[in-house]
Amino acid sequence: MPDGPITVFGGTGFLGRAIVRELLEAGHSVRIAARSPRLPEGIDDGDPISLCSADIQDEASVAKVLAGAGGVVNAVSLYVESRRLTFDAIHVEAAGRLARLAREAGISRLVHVSGIGVDEHSTSRYISARARGEAAVLKAFPKATLLRPSVLFGPDDAFLSALEKLTRLPVIPLFGQGEAQLQPVHVRDVARAVGKMLGPRPPAWRLFELGGEDAMRYRDIIMLVMAHLRRDHPLVPIPMPVWRFLATLLSPLPSPLLTHDQLSLLALDNIVGRHVGTFSDLGIIPRSLRESLPSCLITD
Repeated sequence: MPDGPITVFGGTGFLGRAIVRELLEAGHSVRIAARSPRLPEGIDDGDPISLCSADIQDEASVAKVLAGAGGVVNAVSLYVESRRLTFDAIHVEAAGRLARLAREAGISRLVHVSGIGVDEHSTSRYISARARGEAAVLKAFPKATLLRPSVLFGPDDAFLSALEKLTRLPVIPLFGQGEAQLQPVHVRDVARAVGKMLGPRPPAWRLFELGGEDAMRYRDIIMLVMAHLRRDHPLVPIPMPVWRFLATLLSPLPSPLLTHDQLSLLALDNIVGRHVGTFSDLGIIPRSLRESLPSCLITD
């Protein structure tokens, strides 16, 4: 195990909170590093945890919260850009800088959270930035572990919560034919994987792709959610050019409901590839989306 506390950047986010809980349960002491750090729900003041104010774009504050740490997790995520927070700034520049500072601080373990489907040559700024961010991390910290999860789900998530709202509509619009394959993975399973990566016997793999028990079409996931919620509405395919036109119309807004980068993600399969570490290499059996729905979505 790392000698010293684990610093978790993005520890107040959906995945970060789960990682913090997992590390505490495994006996680690934890530092939550965020611009506005706060204790995750259910964490007691008596737990070995400290809140550290840090901006991942500020080298001095990052170096300060890394001092004396035995391991670090970068679970910072950004899905919609703003003038100050761009994909390049967060997923490439800040990720590489964090990795460099971790190496300079003598930290032995770094887990960098990315995403399935990264591609440096993608026309999506998000997908391209994630790939270039991985390269920057490995250049600065060659022994880093890269973690690419599929779409995350769990109680109070963004994925299932959005589908629940969508299934209230009289007709359900699909992105194209809704044929894109997804492999939704429970947030606690991914957190358990991070715990294993920082455990006493680190895995041999340095690149992991983590997906849930089943790969399913987007349209089938919607049907599954509707069946669980006892709803029955028709699915209506909407051509992707129509969605792109809508994204263009929404793009001037400060927080657009739909972006071109989100559409790029929705049009691609998001499933575990070959020649990568998986849950089986960590001795973890991922839980099923179908069996997890009762604990994630309350029926009417």
